[in-house]
Amino acid sequence: MPKNNPLANAIRMLSMDAVQKAKSGHPGAPMGMADIATVLWRTFLKHNPANPAWSDRDRFVLSNGHGSMLVYSLLHLSGYDLGMEDLKRFRQLHSRTPGHPEYGYTPGVETTTGPLGAGIANAVGMAVAEKTLAAQFNRPGFNLVNHYTYAFLGDGCLMEGISHEACSLAGTLKLGKLIAFWDDNGISIDGHVEGWFTDDTPKRFEAYGWHVIRHVDGHDEEAITAAIELAQAVSDKPTLICCKTIIGFGSPNKSGTHDCHGAPLGEDEVEAVRKQLNWPYPPFEVPDEIYQQWDARAKGKDLEREWLMLFEQYQQEYPELAAEYQRRVVARTLPADFAEKADAWIQSCQQQAANIATRKASQNSIEAFAACLPELLGGSADLAGSNLTLWPKARGLQDHRDGNYLYYGVREFGMSSIINGIALHGGFIPFGATFLMFMEYARNAVRMAALMKAHSIFVYTHDSIGQGEDGPTHQPIEQLATLRMTPNLSTWRPCDAAESAVAWRYALAHTDGPSALVFSRQNTVPMARNAEQVADIGKGGYILRDGSGQPDLILIATGSEVDLAMQGAAALSDKGYKVRVVSMPSTDVFDAQSADYQRQVLPDAVPKLAIEAAHVDYWYKYVGRDGAILGMHSFGESAPGPMLLKHFGFTVERVLELAEGLLKK
Repeated sequence: MPKNNPLANAIRMLSMDAVQKAKSGHPGAPMGMADIATVLWRTFLKHNPANPAWSDRDRFVLSNGHGSMLVYSLLHLSGYDLGMEDLKRFRQLHSRTPGHPEYGYTPGVETTTGPLGAGIANAVGMAVAEKTLAAQFNRPGFNLVNHYTYAFLGDGCLMEGISHEACSLAGTLKLGKLIAFWDDNGISIDGHVEGWFTDDTPKRFEAYGWHVIRHVDGHDEEAITAAIELAQAVSDKPTLICCKTIIGFGSPNKSGTHDCHGAPLGEDEVEAVRKQLNWPYPPFEVPDEIYQQWDARAKGKDLEREWLMLFEQYQQEYPELAAEYQRRVVARTLPADFAEKADAWIQSCQQQAANIATRKASQNSIEAFAACLPELLGGSADLAGSNLTLWPKARGLQDHRDGNYLYYGVREFGMSSIINGIALHGGFIPFGATFLMFMEYARNAVRMAALMKAHSIFVYTHDSIGQGEDGPTHQPIEQLATLRMTPNLSTWRPCDAAESAVAWRYALAHTDGPSALVFSRQNTVPMARNAEQVADIGKGGYILRDGSGQPDLILIATGSEVDLAMQGAAALSDKGYKVRVVSMPSTDVFDAQSADYQRQVLPDAVPKLAIEAAHVDYWYKYVGRDGAILGMHSFGESAPGPMLLKHFGFTVERVLELAEGLLKK
């Protein structure tokens, strides 16, 4: 077929028209990748526009998300619920076509992309989920889980370090149903990339263990078709298809340059493109014959019907597995007895009397919950022995295709983005662990999880200066505040085994967004609680210790500092003061409680002292101008944890000093 393909040109025209109308956007990538997308979507992609949530659909990820009009055009032309008026509202307030693809806004968009490299890492996670689900559910004659993950990526994605982390692991895991298309157009925002990007990309991916298909003309339908067929024939390696394209293809004056990368073409150039590509139609008009050739609804309906027939037979042969598939993958619900088992586990943790680190309490909870949640898929960034994420029945995916644990290696950012991809795919509740300090390496992935409200669980241990001898490079100070200030992210810093169990229960059941679970290296003291207090842990903040009547002072603490608050309260009580201790394992959950409950726990008129071995600034919202905060104003030091806590003032004596200062005001 000639390069001037009217089906691909429909993508080009819609993309440049939408960018022109919005007066902003990136027309170059959609125009350059239109031919690749046309072949993939019309010939190979398994999907049903009438049911974007069909569990065995192929996943399509646009990692170079600035080219968002490419996927919007594809969805519109294929028959998804995305009308022409939606395209005309590209980049406008509350439209379903935002500037970068956003999960939850547009039917058919599988993940939010924009930060370059994040999308390919998400795609790796989706491919991990597909391969593992297939091993867990497929049986002879029943390939119930059998789909591909396709990803488009550009030079920018490959320059970002996360692409190394994720693609290296993808090769190790032999993700044969991951197929990536490199848009090798040689252009980025600053111009021709040879001044800053001269990697031998094919060799790089071959070194990762990928199947690499070189020198594909990204504007030749036959060459693209042959490359995809070759990619699908290799089942034990992910594939990179290297497509040579011309950015802004069809633009007579701007194609092949950075001028068409991130700005509208301009009215004159838009008209020049129409003449160049022999497109005689006005803006946002596509002829019926092209719509008919693009429409994927009938084909998609047949594909899903075939799968449903297979599933009906599967139900007859394997009724228990079929029911589990429906629960985990389709409905994405927890087992019916989860709440009962979780409550029993929390009660057993409350009855413990041992001083253990909350990271150990977390490990105990992981083991307990993994026993009743086959969808739990854990992992750690090369710190399993420190994060304590392994449990006796954990089975590594590297050795067991149907396992439940993934060794991520030293890849904090890649791990976190892969987790997001697993969560978005469905069928698993993934968690990944590292030191709290190294959340900084993965910060963007955590933010993206929150933006998408993905059911990802981020486990962070070594939560304060109590980490000790490794020193300030490993001691988090400002990280807790950063996590707590992230919208849609629920952050927990429990003080003992019972609070750790509640934190895990919350994270597992909280399907409306990600959770960050923050645990200590050092041992903590178990707190005595009555049944009402145990129930109140789930409210994020609750009264742990109280006297009779209105308190003279309230001490608020989290994590290992709760015991310090209890010691301080006892000493103050010996001096005749009425002191309340509030444990606040999750500030966001506490803030979501009713105003009456919040006032009951933290009445306005009572002076407050917050105690946490983290940056002081976060706590002013609770203690007010007249309160006090015992926290960190600087980075830590290198010394044993107990010595550091004393050095920085986390002592009963300092609590008494600050408390009495408030009481004497």
